Amino acid sequence: MTNYETKDLSGVLFANDKRTKETQPNAKGSALIDGVEYWVSAWTNTSSKGVKYQSLKFERKSEVFDNTQEMHQHAKDLEDDVPF
Repeated sequence: MTNYETKDLSGVLFANDKRTKETQPNAKGSALIDGVEYWVSAWTNTSSKGVKYQSLKFERKSEVFDNTQEMHQHAKDLEDDVPF
């Protein structure tokens, strides 16, 4: 198996085969922009003139990780407050 290394200012999208609702993205993937990793979601839309286009959303991977770390710390803090 070959490891794929994303080059800066590039990314990859894969068809979302788990899509069950119109609000979920048609494709998902990741990108590297200025050395920062992002999750990428894409929706296929049609303009009022009938032209198809892709709408993209980027979410910084580290923010998702940082939020998870904060949630674990908060849960640990709550456990420490339990008197038994």
